[in-house]
Amino acid sequence: MLPSRAVAQDGTVLTLGTVQARSTADRELSARSVFTSVDIIGGDLLQQQKVDHSWELLTNAPGVQVTQFKMGTDAGRFSFRGFNGEGRINAVKLLIDGIPSNDNAGGMPYLDAVFPLDISAMEIVRGTNDARYGLHAIAGDVNVLTRQGGNDGQLSVSVGSFGTRDVQLAKGFETGAWSQNYFVGWRGADGERDHADGTQRSFAGKWFYTDPEDRWRAGLSSRYYKNAALEAGYLSYPEVQANPNQSPAYARDDRSERETVQTALHADGALGSAGHWNAKAYQNSYRNQRWVTFTAGGAQQERFNDETQRGLILTTTWRPNTALAEVVLDAGVDGQWQDNTARRYRTAARERQATLRDWDFDLDTRGAYVQAVIRPVDALKIVPAYRVDHIDGDFRAVAAGTRAPVYDYGLIRQPKLSISYALGSHTTAYANWGRTFQIGSGNGAYRTQPGNLSASINEGWETGLTWAPVQGLQTRLAYWEQHASDEVATILGVNGSVGSNEVGNVGKTLRRGWDAQLTWQASAAWRAWASYSRQKAVIRIPDPGAPQTRGRQIENVPNWLATAGVEYTPTPDWTFSAWGNGQGDYFVERTNTLGRYGGYALLNLSASYRLDARNSLALQLKNATDRFYVYAWYDSGSSGYSPGDGRALYLSWTREL
Repeated sequence: MLPSRAVAQDGTVLTLGTVQARSTADRELSARSVFTSVDIIGGDLLQQQKVDHSWELLTNAPGVQVTQFKMGTDAGRFSFRGFNGEGRINAVKLLIDGIPSNDNAGGMPYLDAVFPLDISAMEIVRGTNDARYGLHAIAGDVNVLTRQGGNDGQLSVSVGSFGTRDVQLAKGFETGAWSQNYFVGWRGADGERDHADGTQRSFAGKWFYTDPEDRWRAGLSSRYYKNAALEAGYLSYPEVQANPNQSPAYARDDRSERETVQTALHADGALGSAGHWNAKAYQNSYRNQRWVTFTAGGAQQERFNDETQRGLILTTTWRPNTALAEVVLDAGVDGQWQDNTARRYRTAARERQATLRDWDFDLDTRGAYVQAVIRPVDALKIVPAYRVDHIDGDFRAVAAGTRAPVYDYGLIRQPKLSISYALGSHTTAYANWGRTFQIGSGNGAYRTQPGNLSASINEGWETGLTWAPVQGLQTRLAYWEQHASDEVATILGVNGSVGSNEVGNVGKTLRRGWDAQLTWQASAAWRAWASYSRQKAVIRIPDPGAPQTRGRQIENVPNWLATAGVEYTPTPDWTFSAWGNGQGDYFVERTNTLGRYGGYALLNLSASYRLDARNSLALQLKNATDRFYVYAWYDSGSSGYSPGDGRALYLSWTREL
């Protein structure tokens, strides 16, 4: 699919790869038709990737930082806009087919359940101008779209380094008004490091009925996932340099098990000749049990989380006839009701010795938004929007017998505005501004301390230019800033303590940077992409208890991120690819006195050959130069390092069904 030239309607959207055409068009406004900083990665690029976890697919995305812990079920996350991905602040709203998919703290445990072969596209909205989502959408959102409809399917079988075995099967059935989609995935690996075995299983199904006259559609989707894995443990820096494959003796009893279930009812339909409605009701269940020892001198902990989310989303879209080039009115309401349990125990060889945390807490969020897409003339698009959110809930420390309500955040008001203007047939200028919000995770959202807290308000803006001088070439250059009023961050708590607070104050912060992007479909045989982002996250006014952090950089945020790739298809049967990503070093704590770690630049290579109309083989070489790199953390005098995977080779067979 060749990307089209820039126009005001979609000229600020950059597309990489081919996006599956849905048999029935979504009745909601898509991100690509509304917002001004959107990237879309097509399924053809995602489905062919060999990854251990689906968050690794975001290494192809511009301006995205991927953080790899490589520890059992808690293997990694992604983030962007100067927010780190190692858990202190989870700033990205994750959705799977439009269903909210973050845990209470904003983590992304549900993403692992979506294997690459089932993904048709990823939509990435960076910035503060998306009014559709509230909680966790601090820096933007990512919607993972899975296969819908059709009679096609694929079976993929892969084997490779570190004892990797991977089987994925996706199949669609569509007859008349009925469509069904199924996915089955199984992945096992020994891991490059000692004591790193893991097994993942996933099953998903979709069942939809479309009215023959296309007046309405209804369906059910469900996805189950289970992961059982050993944990290799964190090393000291001398240990990781001497032998990155080793597992420390103190981690021999560490392991984890995770289970997620997502079930949703979907319905949409027409409202007269100019309107549409869309409804989703869902339930998410997340259960994670982890035994972990962070340092040689620390005690083993059992960390147990059991969360259930029930939610409802209702949206309407109306396209009135006016004298303007286009007017679209869009509004929605949503609610989510969480029932959460968090337990921590000090353990020895997975036997409980003492209770560190015994929490039960509810968190209820309700939100509403309204926005309009206004084009007075073809070249100009204006999107004003307004969102409000309200938070309720109750926290119970069971062992202590105490109870606390959620802070009185009141109505959290978030105005937003996006503008784009086509300067010509090839160039579009754009700008956006908006507010998002942050509240504490765990007990950090409740009055466990005297007084009241307001939500931290993030105010951000961006301005940019896109240029598409010839068919197939898209470029974007942008500058952005994001200010937080009273940022809070999760305390990692590697040593644990009875009654410890989940979050601590960071202070007023400033994140800013610039992005340069290019995608180029030069011909049917060649395509290439590249991106480079500079970013800096600093503490402007620190927490009064940490004056030494004034003006310092926030931990685990590299100052640059880069991706690049090229794909060549000389004949219909052969395809060759080379791609990579990299990032700079980062400070591991907020005084910036303990040095920088974590930088890397990785190169990957692949070749695929189509045996016949249905069968193909692919060979993929990851980290081709065998680059050494680590993830590093520091907390309260303790630190740890987890090495990334070295060179790895994978062979895959794919059959079209």
